[in-house]
Amino acid sequence: MAKNLVIVESPAKAKTIEKFLGKDFQVESSYGHIADLPSKEIGVDIENNFKPKYEVSSDKKALVKKLKDLSKSAETVWLASDEDREGEAIAWHLAEELKLDQNKTKRIVFHEITKTAIQKAIENPRGIDYNLVNAQQARRVLDRLVGYELSPVLWKKVKGGLSAGRVQSVSVRLIVEREREIQNFKAVASYSISAEFTNEAGKVVKAKLNKNFSTKEEAQAFLEKNIGAEFKVGDLETKPTKKSPAAPFTTSTLQQEAARKLYLPVGITMQIAQRLYEAGLITYMRTDSVNLSQEAMSAAQAEITSYYGKEYSKPRNYNTKSKGAQEAHEAIRPTDLSRHTVDIDRDQARLYDLIWKRTIASQMSDAELERTNVKIEANKHNENFTATGEVIKFEGFLKVYLEGNDDDEEEQEGMLPALKVNEILKNNFITATERFSRPPSRYTEASLVKKLEELGIGRPSTYAPTISTIINRNYVEKGSFEGSERKYQQLILKGNEIKSETLKENTGSDKGKLVPTDIGGIVNDFLVKNFETILDYNFTAKVEQDFDEIAEGKEDWSKMMKDFYNHFHPIVNKVETTAERETGERILGVDPKSGKQVSVRLGRYGAMAQIGNQEDEEKQFASLRAEQNISTITLEEALNLFLLPKILGNYKDEEIEVSNGRFGPYVRFGKQFISLPKGEDPLDVTLERAKELILEKEQADAPIAEYEGMPVQKGVGRFGPFIKWNGMFINVNKKYNFDKLSNADVVELIQEKIQKDIDKVIHNWESEGIKVEKARWGKSVILKGKIKIELSKEVDAAALTLEKVKELIEQKAPTKKTATKTTAKKTTKKK
Repeated sequence: MAKNLVIVESPAKAKTIEKFLGKDFQVESSYGHIADLPSKEIGVDIENNFKPKYEVSSDKKALVKKLKDLSKSAETVWLASDEDREGEAIAWHLAEELKLDQNKTKRIVFHEITKTAIQKAIENPRGIDYNLVNAQQARRVLDRLVGYELSPVLWKKVKGGLSAGRVQSVSVRLIVEREREIQNFKAVASYSISAEFTNEAGKVVKAKLNKNFSTKEEAQAFLEKNIGAEFKVGDLETKPTKKSPAAPFTTSTLQQEAARKLYLPVGITMQIAQRLYEAGLITYMRTDSVNLSQEAMSAAQAEITSYYGKEYSKPRNYNTKSKGAQEAHEAIRPTDLSRHTVDIDRDQARLYDLIWKRTIASQMSDAELERTNVKIEANKHNENFTATGEVIKFEGFLKVYLEGNDDDEEEQEGMLPALKVNEILKNNFITATERFSRPPSRYTEASLVKKLEELGIGRPSTYAPTISTIINRNYVEKGSFEGSERKYQQLILKGNEIKSETLKENTGSDKGKLVPTDIGGIVNDFLVKNFETILDYNFTAKVEQDFDEIAEGKEDWSKMMKDFYNHFHPIVNKVETTAERETGERILGVDPKSGKQVSVRLGRYGAMAQIGNQEDEEKQFASLRAEQNISTITLEEALNLFLLPKILGNYKDEEIEVSNGRFGPYVRFGKQFISLPKGEDPLDVTLERAKELILEKEQADAPIAEYEGMPVQKGVGRFGPFIKWNGMFINVNKKYNFDKLSNADVVELIQEKIQKDIDKVIHNWESEGIKVEKARWGKSVILKGKIKIELSKEVDAAALTLEKVKELIEQKAPTKKTATKTTAKKTTKKK
């Protein structure tokens, strides 16, 4: 056995560290936390200073036994989990559950996985930092109390199956409030004036008027003043200016920039960054520090001088500005700045490239620019047009990188031709374009992270899971509305003639933005109304500051919990007994046919419309369509829902009906349910259109081949083309011609799926009655009749053979013959 046992959180990290340590070191992975609060009970002893009850989950018991056995035989155990509160808690749980001897246990930390960093850590071990452990315990326990006490209130007062969380609920509040601002926004129209001129050298100059006109009449009157006018350069001002590079990446700024430039969701960015860190390519990816080590700054200086020249180098220190910044690591940077690119997975390579460029740019010279402002005068009125332009005199950091921005329509200044004062300009045209004021933008994942950081809510490790949680809970969804058409007016003065045109633009798109669902809005309103403190932005930020105080040893975590709970618990009790039920009901008007009230509200199966009051014996109900919302649906739209289901006629002796269901509008043909294409209104569906859809469905469902006696079908879904076999959906990638799949292609796709995809059925030997599949909790299981065999995570289920599975079943359930022999032996022994 090795003298030294090193325990880290992940196999990838273990693999990288193993390369830097000699044969005296054995590196093992804990696969994250080995202990946590129980899943089926609160797990906190409130009466006993909020003492948490930790337990090892069933899927970690074998691993814990293995680590315990290895630690007993090792001379020294090195706990090498990450250098943050979560990592410290993992180290502490390992020490507790493995019952490690303090005298032979050492805690080591490093913020990059390089040989130098690992060796330096081993030379400078420390003990477990219980302040960091307590800060993590405080967060975990407080969030458990909030979740466990608030969720039952939501079940009782809103809808079953709901849940609430401290940071998640505040995030939903931000999104809901922004949506309400947008819904209440009244667009105001005005006319903006722009012009195009040609100078004496024949070069084009584009300019704008620095004022808008409120009405079409005012805009027309201004254009008329310009008929026959002469224009000249009235003033010209050139100013030198500088642009400085952005600081190196923190977790938050990496997430924002990867969203802007690489179009990556926050969670995916963190997964990719984790892989880069574990491979030893970048420093630790959870940090709110913008500092670089002296070694990194020196390496950047050498790289910049070598590749771009000495004049491009300017070493810089940056100060962390984010509220409550607390981690002691460096910013996110490559571990080896001489490695400009990495030849790995495409997304990893793209993210690495972004990190390398940002790091290098942060240590480069300012860009030197020349900004020119031109004033253009007319001889017929006193209004001036202005033109601006930028010329780069010295690229500096712009040679490598420019930070993105969140404004989709921010105009970039271009270059201007050489101009001189009093130079005569020929007017090509002047336009007056109707423009509408814009509502606030909906949050993207990146801009939500930015806002949370500004408010001091959450920490680097919480941003990605918070967004995932609110989307998974169906409180928020990614918008898919492409926008609607809006007409606007444009007046064009060309020569001595003014023409008017009606143009079209797309407005109101929420595609890819975070939009609250009906349930998200209703839960938010209930929580804000009844738990004002918990949903208060400043209070949530104050809780984060308390965690920081605990981490620094300045506050006792159980006292903090007591202060919080003594305030929180009585409110929960009061709300549970006195608060009214929240349905989000909105009265829309009166049904002209029956004279009864029409309303919308949250029902048992989601948002619904209702004709009639609660007291009415005969009430009518209809589900809202997926794209409809309780807060925005109109009376007319609600009444249209009651026109469904609608019988269209008969086809092949079967009735055809069009209706709207929980999963959207559909056509029912006999026992078949055929979803309508996106955007198609069920009320517009005719009998002929329904027949077309039925025929398309029949053609799509027709088998294209057989495999092992079972049909193979093909189709196109959310994620592109697929084939379906034996209950499995198999994506068809671009290397295949989907329209002309051969039998060989089908066999290859199915066999690859069986081997690779352990999220679905891995192997299914129907003739033997044996099945191997992945269970919900991550392990694989073998099923045969009533026999169930759990496989440890280390077993590659995809590589199992039928013979190996039979062998495992034999071990689990010995034959009668074997069992008899065993019994006989026991009997003999007793005698």
